Amino acid sequence: MRPLDFERPLYDILEKIKELEIHPSLRHKVEELRRQAEELRRDIYDNLSRWQVVQIARHPDRLKAKDYIEAIFEDFVELHGDRLYADDHAIISGVGRIGGMSVVLIAQEKGSTTTEKIRRNFGMPHPEGYRKAMRMMDVAQKYRMPIITLVDTPGAYPGIGAEERGQFSAIAYSIRKMLSVRTPTLSYIIGEGGSGGALAIAVADRVFALQYSIYSVISPEGAASILFRDASRAPEAAEALRITARDLMELGIVDGIVEEPVGGNHWNPSAMLETLREHIIGQITELVSIPMDELLEKRYEKYRRMGLVST
Repeated sequence: MRPLDFERPLYDILEKIKELEIHPSLRHKVEELRRQAEELRRDIYDNLSRWQVVQIARHPDRLKAKDYIEAIFEDFVELHGDRLYADDHAIISGVGRIGGMSVVLIAQEKGSTTTEKIRRNFGMPHPEGYRKAMRMMDVAQKYRMPIITLVDTPGAYPGIGAEERGQFSAIAYSIRKMLSVRTPTLSYIIGEGGSGGALAIAVADRVFALQYSIYSVISPEGAASILFRDASRAPEAAEALRITARDLMELGIVDGIVEEPVGGNHWNPSAMLETLREHIIGQITELVSIPMDELLEKRYEKYRRMGLVST
């Protein structure tokens, strides 16, 4: 794994353990180092700043949407294109099964390798990506399949071509579609949820944030550039934005937090995959048991309540 700056002391101890554990005579020294590593691990991750959480959410080794799709969903068949312009590789969509239930999946994919990141446009969808998502929402409603979305984007692509093809309206119509679609919807912020680019597929009946994910109207760097005219003040902006999973829960933006392995899911991917699989099955089982009209009413009330301030 590639360490973040604040993780370096922990990585150094873990590397030392690897060097020594091949020598049986140094067993006691190894055990002592393991105790030190565990204490340091707790100290680091129990006292993270919001900017450090941002760094974990963007960690290059963090699980991506494709990792979850391949490990969690059975018989997944990807469906391409918006039937209008092109296929946007920043959004993966299709039909699969989980826990014996057929579901429609819509996910934002950043990519892992340099080649894949370029192909996926670093997880920044174009309008055709959101139109593809809306097409899948129609499929879900027609065949009465729940919708699951995995959110991981720095934001919708802001290029000239995207704007010419109606980026703003594609996002707006996608939000409207999610609010009105007559099937259960479930959304997970798995990494970075940036602005309307994330919101377009995250207006669900239930929204959950992974423990070390972030969700915000603007990136810390963008906020710092606007507020302070200095992008290097991003750590300060992150504190003001309150964008961590814990903040989101306190503000009533998400419905719950899905715990990750200490330090982030890149420390123990298999545990994270199993945790999310069980969480999805539990939530979908509950949602499909609610009458559709009642679910729509709850969805409406959920988003009407957001942003209310008592005076």
